[in-house]
Amino acid sequence: MNPIFDFLKQRQSTPSKLLGGPGPDAMQRQQLLELALRVPDHGNLTPFRLLGIEGDDRAILSEHLAEVSSARGDDPAKVEKDRKRFLYAPWIVTVIAQVTPGHKVPEQEQILSAGLVAYNLLLGAEAMGFGAQWLTGWSAYDAGIAAYLGLAPNERVVAYVHVGHRQGAGPDRARPNADQKYTRWHAP
Repeated sequence: MNPIFDFLKQRQSTPSKLLGGPGPDAMQRQQLLELALRVPDHGNLTPFRLLGIEGDDRAILSEHLAEVSSARGDDPAKVEKDRKRFLYAPWIVTVIAQVTPGHKVPEQEQILSAGLVAYNLLLGAEAMGFGAQWLTGWSAYDAGIAAYLGLAPNERVVAYVHVGHRQGAGPDRARPNADQKYTRWHAP
């Protein structure tokens, strides 16, 4: 079989709790970012941008999430989970959709293009021998967190892609059966 096909058949996210250092070096990061941006892009809008979170900024953002979570009245276990959310992987790439409302390219297609950037990051990280996980959670949809991250009103977080060295293997999950998900359409 084709080695690329074999690689794609084995693709599996690594839980962020199992990601640690070392992460990609500067050259590997540049290669991953360039790969990530090679996505379908109807209208050549490039409706996305990438925001890296690393070093001490991971702890600062995590602490901010915990403070917001606590202020929302979340239970202590959830607050503690938020306090650790960005502490595992050494490099987190926030994939941000830059939506142009009213454009001839539908908003959904703009968001999907940004989603493919996140997926390419996952694939590229795995191809380089790193582990990666695409996460969102409440903070990806929170207007206050968006402002804290410096997002413009037309921007939204599509994914936090956590990248690092695998500290262990997470369990694989059951995958859907293609025969159950695919049907052929017949003209009426």
